[in-house]
Amino acid sequence: MKTRVLSGLIMLPLLLILYFGGYVLFAACLLIGIMGVREFYNGFRQMDVKPSFGIAVVMAVALYVLNFIGVRYEGYMLWFFVTVLVSLLYLFNIENRKLEDAMSTITGIFYVVFFSFHVTLVDQAGPYSNMIWLIVLTAFGTDVMAYFTGFLLGRHKLCPKISPKKTIEGSVGGIIGSIILSGLFGYFFMPEILVHCLVIGLLGGIVSQFGDLTASIFKRKMGIKDYGNLIPGHGGILDRFDSVLFTGPMVYYYIVLVIGYMPN
Repeated sequence: MKTRVLSGLIMLPLLLILYFGGYVLFAACLLIGIMGVREFYNGFRQMDVKPSFGIAVVMAVALYVLNFIGVRYEGYMLWFFVTVLVSLLYLFNIENRKLEDAMSTITGIFYVVFFSFHVTLVDQAGPYSNMIWLIVLTAFGTDVMAYFTGFLLGRHKLCPKISPKKTIEGSVGGIIGSIILSGLFGYFFMPEILVHCLVIGLLGGIVSQFGDLTASIFKRKMGIKDYGNLIPGHGGILDRFDSVLFTGPMVYYYIVLVIGYMPN
């Protein structure tokens, strides 16, 4: 537990990135996406699967460039098409490539790069840009509250074949913690949408755990404990941000589809 708490304190400077937002957050999201997909691909290589990190980097940079120059819907659809196309062209070296190489390349780009890209989109959501804090509160808040609730009260296993230490009590505690933290944020900083903040707290508490469990499934299939060792007690970048990969898109699409914000 001591290592986990100390590692959490090490992560505190990342809150400054959220505070400054804008180009600082933009660059950080791109960097985290590239570092995360590299760790993800290293896990596949433990299975003798060889995704293309080069393609992932090019497509990640292309995605953020498209956003920077302000493309519309069609531009992102083009990015989707090119991502799949170049990943399949990777198979043309047929003697040295397997189908899994192309499929893992595509999976990494969408799962890590595209999902994390939604953090940038929330930051650009005009009057709702402050809701970027809900991405962190629901992801990290759920994780912390689930950990301590499970440690103190946990009795019944949640998904023993996926993550043996997680408990139902911890899961419920994490969701409640997410709702409370999101509600407090809404009350003090965005009281006009307090109800929406509470709903996002509920959804985020659930979705963030799906993100965590999904990452655990990948690691179990890859035969690894952590994606990396960059952060003591937490593993790699992807180990720390696996929940954000799910809460980021959830918050963005809630803003667009439920609240009704229309991106430029």
